[in-house]
Amino acid sequence: MPIYEYQRVDPKKECSRCRGPFEILQQATDKPLKRCPECDAPVKKIISRCFGLVVETPEAVKQTEKKIREYERAGMWSHAAELADTQAEKTKDKTLKSRALEDYRKAGHPVDSLTQE
Repeated sequence: MPIYEYQRVDPKKECSRCRGPFEILQQATDKPLKRCPECDAPVKKIISRCFGLVVETPEAVKQTEKKIREYERAGMWSHAAELADTQAEKTKDKTLKSRALEDYRKAGHPVDSLTQE
């Protein structure tokens, strides 16, 4: 159910609820409020600022991720580690760097020497 914001119309009439903008949980099909549910003062619906975030992964990153998974499924740990490590360096992705280190470990490489900076 969406949350709608309302604000009083007359600044002289207010209660604790409509003193400032307030939110109401309503069905999308419900009619907008005309009055404050507590003091019956006239209110109007206001436009809310939406703080949504959509993160899209570039196609090249998706393809690299897919190739790393293929290598891992095939047990080609060195190949997966090398690709993940290269991508982690480019993107500064610490999660991908950890994955590369884990793949290096599975391939039998001395991970301790790789983690020292």
